[in-house]
Order: sequence, then C-alpha cells, then structure tokens
Amino acid sequence: MEEYIVSARKYRPTTFDSVVGQKALTTTLKNAVKTGKLAHAYLFCGPRGVGKTTCARIFAKAINCQNPTADGEACNECESCKAFTEQRSFNIFELDAASNNSVEHIKTLMEQTRIPPQVGRYKVFIIDEVHMLSTAAFNAFLKTLEEPPAHVVFILATTEKHKILPTILSRCQIYDFERMTVRETIEHLKRVAGSEGIKYEEEALAVIAEKADGGMRDALSIFDQAASFCQGDITYKKVIEDLNVLDSDNYFRIVDLSLENKVSEIMVLLNAIINKGFDGGLLIGGLARHIRNVLMAKDESTLPLLEVSEQQRARYKEQAVKCDNRFLFSALKLANQCDINYRQSSNKRLLVELTLIEIAQITQPDDLPVAGRRPRRLKSLFKNLVRQSQPAKQAPQVASAVDADRQTSGSVQDTAQSRVAEKFSGVAEPEKHQGQPTSSYSSANRPQLKSKNGSLGFSWNNLREASKPKKMQIVPGTLDGKIAASEENTEHQEFSQADLEFQWMSMCNRMPQRLSGIAARMKNMRPTITVLPAVEVVVENQIMLDQMQAIKGSIQNTLKLYLHNVGITLEMRLAEHQEQVKVLTRREQFDEMSKQNPAIEKLRSLLDLELA
Repeated sequence: MEEYIVSARKYRPTTFDSVVGQKALTTTLKNAVKTGKLAHAYLFCGPRGVGKTTCARIFAKAINCQNPTADGEACNECESCKAFTEQRSFNIFELDAASNNSVEHIKTLMEQTRIPPQVGRYKVFIIDEVHMLSTAAFNAFLKTLEEPPAHVVFILATTEKHKILPTILSRCQIYDFERMTVRETIEHLKRVAGSEGIKYEEEALAVIAEKADGGMRDALSIFDQAASFCQGDITYKKVIEDLNVLDSDNYFRIVDLSLENKVSEIMVLLNAIINKGFDGGLLIGGLARHIRNVLMAKDESTLPLLEVSEQQRARYKEQAVKCDNRFLFSALKLANQCDINYRQSSNKRLLVELTLIEIAQITQPDDLPVAGRRPRRLKSLFKNLVRQSQPAKQAPQVASAVDADRQTSGSVQDTAQSRVAEKFSGVAEPEKHQGQPTSSYSSANRPQLKSKNGSLGFSWNNLREASKPKKMQIVPGTLDGKIAASEENTEHQEFSQADLEFQWMSMCNRMPQRLSGIAARMKNMRPTITVLPAVEVVVENQIMLDQMQAIKGSIQNTLKLYLHNVGITLEMRLAEHQEQVKVLTRREQFDEMSKQNPAIEKLRSLLDLELA
C-alpha cells in the first residue's frame, strides 16, 4: 500500500510559478535571482499558511542553483538542486526559533556562518517564527545580521511582525504575504481534486475556502477531511454536515421571510437552527455578512467583491432585485448592533429574537397594526396640551422677550401652564370683574368640564378659555424671562435684608449660561437696603461695574418681580479703598473657620478628610 501524504505536503509548491496568491512577491524574488542583486537578510511576514516558508525554500534553492533558468527559476538538475530536493544539502539550514531562542543557540548559529559553502554560492539560514527569539538573542543576532559574511543569506519568517525589534526590521528587506482569496483557493482545490480523481461541487469547495479564512494549508487540510467523509464525492450537503457549517439557505430564507413580514415563521426557523447546536451569535454574524453580500450584488461594479461561487453569486443577484436599499441598510444596522451587544447580554436568545423581529418589520406598512411592533412616531399628550393652552397671538413685546431669553429657566409656556393648573385645582386667585367684589368667585367663571368620548374629560374650548392669560406685560430684559404682574395689580410689599439677599443669590443661580462669569462674581457681592425700597450694590472694580451696568435693568426688574415691589430702585457704585474685601479661597475660608472653631479641624483629622 502506497504511503499516504497529506495534500498540504504533497502539493506544496516547488517553483515560484506554482505559488498561489503571491504574484507580486514571487516576481520580485525571481528578478532578484536573475539580476543577482541579493540582500543579506529578508523578512517574510504574514498570516499562517500563505507560503512564507515555502517561498523561503524556493528562493534558497534558486540562489544556489548552478544553472538557473532565464526567468529566475531553479533548474532542478544541478547537484545543488538535487541535494536540496533529496534533503541532503549542507548549504540550506532551517531553524525553529520557538525551540532555539536563547543566546547560546544564536552563538552556535553565528559560528556556522563562518564556514563557506562546499557546493553552491550561498549558505542560507531560514529562521522560522523568528518573533519567538528572546530580547537577548535578538541583540546577539544584530551585528551578524547587519554585516554577515558575503556567502551568507538570512531569511526570517514570522506571523507576528509587530513583536520583532525595530533594529532587526531596519536590517531586512520586508515582504508582506497576503491571504488567499476565496476564488484563488477554489481554483487550487479544483486542481488538487482533479489530480486525485475526486468529484466535487463548486459550492462545496467554496465552503471549504471560506472556512480556511485565506490560508491555503488550512484549505488543503479541510479538503482532505471532507474527501475522507464524502468518500471521493465532495458535495455541498455533506461538507456543511461534516464541518458543522450553517447552511447559507437559512440566510436567504430569513431575508425572504422578512420581506414578507412573516415573523412567526422566522421564529420557527430560528428555533430549528438553535436546536441543531448553532449559536445565536453565529447566526447574526452570518446574517450580517449575507445582507452585506446582497447589498454588494445590487450593483454590477461591486459584484466582484463577492468571494463566493458562481451559483451563489447568481442567487445573491436574484435576491438583491427583491430588496430595496432602505431595507438592507436598516437590517445591516440592526444585525451589527446585535452583534455588538451579544456578549454582554444576559438573555442572548431573546436579543437575537428581538433583532430578527425588528428586521422582519422594516417593510411593515405604517397603518397596519401588528402586535409587538415598535411605533413609528411617538406623540406626547403633554406637548399637545401645552400647545393648545397657548394663546393664538402674542403681543409683539412678549414675543421679543421670549426670543431674547429663550435659554433661561422660565418661559411664557411655564406660566400659562401653571395658571391652567391653578384654574382646575381651584387655588388660583379670583379675577377682578366689574360690578363684583374681588373676594367672590362665582361658579359661572369656572370652566365647565364636559365628558366626551376619546377626550381627557373636558372640552378643548373651555381649556383654551381657562388658559388665556390675564393682561400681562413682560419685564424688559429680565434675567429669567418671568412675567410680571399687570399694572392694575402693582405690588408694593415690604421686604427685609434677608429677603433681598436670598432673592439676589437665587437670581445669580438662575442667570443664563452666557452670563455665568458675571453670576459667579455677583454671588460674592452683598446688596443692601438703603431706604426701602432702594437697593445699593458695591462693586469692587471698574470692569465688573461696567459689565453689571450693561444688565442693570434686567437685575432691577428681576428683583421687582420676585420681591413683589415695583418701586425697587438699584444703585451701583465702585467700592472705596476701605470697603474692598479680599475674596477668600476655599482653603482660606476653611482656615478661618478652623481658627474660630477648633472642633472643625479636630473632626477633619479624625475622619482623615481632605479639602477637594
């Protein structure tokens, strides 16, 4: 019985032209052999199974060939080529840096570089997985790598280029190997299957190529496994069964059912997939890739981006005709969001189900009610209530004041809303009516509540009448945009120094963001009552005084409103020298408090506190 050799070894390339998927690199290496312009060190880097060590062997064989061909290939007939093929060459050394990574191993290697080759021109040292060398070994390797003997060529191979010292990288010619495309892998598997006399379906080879993820060695290993399972006839059904791959038919069916809004059938399909042992995250990831492929199939220019078989490409084009871009974009976004949240979710199946339900409802008509469907538009009843409560037309001065101070906390809507609430709660002050005392509040003035089906229990006409504001005027330039009392109800309430200071501080806290700097400095000022209702404020410097003079009218009107006294006058003056008081920092304030009350410092030390 003939000895069995796995396909990855049996069909390993022996010439540059037989290397799959690395055309640019092999061309560069062949040109270097033809011209004889060889570097002393090369670094081959890239993912696993893409031909790094294979190209290193072919290159080492070619540069030692005594009769190379015109295009830079080895002749395979000279003594050097035969010795290499029969694995008895003393000019080519392969080392595994994973098991020879110490300084002693590198020193032994350096001693071997001193001996010139007996047959051929160069001694070639191929060091695989070179990133496994220790830092000390790298440093011991530096000098020889930079200035090796003329007859020595180093070829380093690694899958993790970022782990190699920059001093090593700067001394090498770097070649980055790329992953194999699905199409290149399929074509190579076809050649291998033809050589082995194995029947195949192209869709089955496409599944193997996708599973290999760009590595030809992995693809050949999976091919051998599938050939053993299928007994010489590799079919799509048997391959997905052997490799435990989720059938792409499931993705096509999910999209078709989503276009028809058949949520229940999608849930049944999801349950069947999970019962077969497939993870929900795998399904969502595969569905996202499928939707992306459908999106690419909508345009002929992006159709080559599909790395699938010709049969699958035709199916994608067919489904792309049925799907509009809005559905594909929304579905792709939902699937991607589910993939992001999948690991953190405590109920992963529910997350997948909700995502599929949302995808199935993207094309649902807005006027068709469906249980569990997320509403398209949310309407706030409160917003409608406030909108209905506003008067149809506002006075020009009202509109201008609201526009001027829209950023502040108070607003005309707030006041109108509060008046409506007071009307219905029965706690509002009675309005003045001609011929009636102000203390009487007849039932005729109350809004009558009327029961209506589909309403809030009262008519909108009465609500509008109840919410109409009294005859008001806006205080020009108030700092918080509040509505002042009407001239008919002017107030002259007395207020104390404590009331003044409280309202002053409250005013500073309510000032808009654009005046935050002035508000912070005003908090350190202390307004005083000179002769009621006259108020005086002493300002420390001229700059601050100028800034406050600019908003003096707003400050004065705000105090009138909240102290309920329209006779308030505000006087600002610059502080005299003896009146200026130093503004203390937080640390200085704490120190002063500690001097006056030593218990504060004792409490701080007991609790081990620090001033923030």
